[in-house]
Amino acid sequence: MRRGGQQVDQPPADDAAAWFAGRLPDDWFTGPVDVSVDREEIVVVGELPALAEDYPDAADRSAAESGRIARFREQTREERIGIARQAERRYARKVAWGVRQGGTEELFTTLSVPVMTRLRQPERKVLDTLVAAGVARSRSEALAWAVRLVGDHADRWLADLREAMTKVDDLRAQGPDLA
Repeated sequence: MRRGGQQVDQPPADDAAAWFAGRLPDDWFTGPVDVSVDREEIVVVGELPALAEDYPDAADRSAAESGRIARFREQTREERIGIARQAERRYARKVAWGVRQGGTEELFTTLSVPVMTRLRQPERKVLDTLVAAGVARSRSEALAWAVRLVGDHADRWLADLREAMTKVDDLRAQGPDLA
């Protein structure tokens, strides 16, 4: 976050999952919510109870799950907004919500944050190929597609990297023992 060209420290959000666990109504989700945090946003995703009805095929089941998710979204809107405002004041980040039921997951009003990068011609050609092939409508969309692809196929490596970064942060916070 920047103000007047200077970096502004954000409050830590290490306890966000615990805060949401304590703050959310007990009857909303079947278990603990998944909370992911970055510099701009906190995304909270919960699991709804499974559908009790039988459906003739996967398409009907998916439609029923989407309908149930839409109902949850409407019925909890005011309370979710109130909780999000509290969390936004506490953590200085926007809050987005998502719900999962069976094989269906929907995220509500997540941020789309512009990211600036400088690419040399070989990298631009990759993006332009994706656009020309109809995989993406623009270079920006092609870059987002490429990032999702890497994320999908490098989950373990990214998890290891995040774990290592956490250890570095812990050591940095401890500082050296100069005594």
